[in-house]
Amino acid sequence: MGKGDRKTRRGKTYRGSYGNTRAHAAVPAVAGAKPTVTKPAAVAAKKAAPKKKSA
Repeated sequence: MGKGDRKTRRGKTYRGSYGNTRAHAAVPAVAGAKPTVTKPAAVAAKKAAPKKKSA
């Protein structure tokens, strides 16, 4: 992990590349554009039922 590591933020900064670990800043919203629709918190908070362990 360090400057030579392409998977870390420090490595991305050193190489001058971008990716999941060093994403660009969000693009500013255009004036008059529709707001992004998001799911209500109650729907997003549902968790999947835990799987049963087999013997």
